[in-house]
Amino acid sequence: MLSASSVYNEIFDNDAAFQLFCSIAASDESQGGWENGRIAALVPESCQDLAPKIARHGADEEKHGRIFRALLHKRGLEPVPVPDDTNYTMRLEGTGIGLAHAKLRGDERLTEQDIITYLVHSRVTEQRASEQMQALRKVAGSHEDLARAIRMISNDEDNHLAYCHEELLRMAADGYGPTIQHELHRSAMAEIGVYRDVSKSVMTRIARLLRWSGPKSATLAAGIQAVYAYDRLGGWRRMVSLQPPERRNALGGPAAETATVALARAE
Repeated sequence: MLSASSVYNEIFDNDAAFQLFCSIAASDESQGGWENGRIAALVPESCQDLAPKIARHGADEEKHGRIFRALLHKRGLEPVPVPDDTNYTMRLEGTGIGLAHAKLRGDERLTEQDIITYLVHSRVTEQRASEQMQALRKVAGSHEDLARAIRMISNDEDNHLAYCHEELLRMAADGYGPTIQHELHRSAMAEIGVYRDVSKSVMTRIARLLRWSGPKSATLAAGIQAVYAYDRLGGWRRMVSLQPPERRNALGGPAAETATVALARAE
């Protein structure tokens, strides 16, 4: 029977597929860590209170990248190059969503509008990340090391999502509400298209590695398209809503677990 659990277990049990899966995940997380680190260094004077939280966000993402690489190392595998068509972060940038890397490589201070752009981008992508990690938690149980890593990363992603809600609500109260809502809608509509395209690219490569049959590949491709259709028809609303989070000041304190401990457990 074709199910999410059976598909993911095939990926987790095959070295080549697991290698690609973890390499893509590590690359996305590390890119996110670099982006947040640069944003933290360039925040405008009016947003200096956000700098430690943005830096914490980046440190978490860097930690996640190291955890995925540690999982590969434990299997005796090395990261493989990430194909351009599977690079979620860079494909989003290509649509004009988020802050351009060219700007982040410079030394000029960001503006408050840039910070809104960053928070909106994070609000949308962290929604996706939180949902993906929650889904993986349901299917990784039989793989102890992976399940432990996924639980840790999932908790972090939920913190990141809560932080985005809280900070965007604060900025909306300061008068940026219409701008935030416009940017959220634009970002969400772009993200769901990128997510569909990247998912299809990853699935195609995984299918080749696992030698899936044509009908099986077609069924999974149809499932990806169905998710896109749901998002286009109304699912996007969950990505643009803002509400006070249950987790308050989620990135305002010390990390619940250091990267050193996380890596030791993963290895």
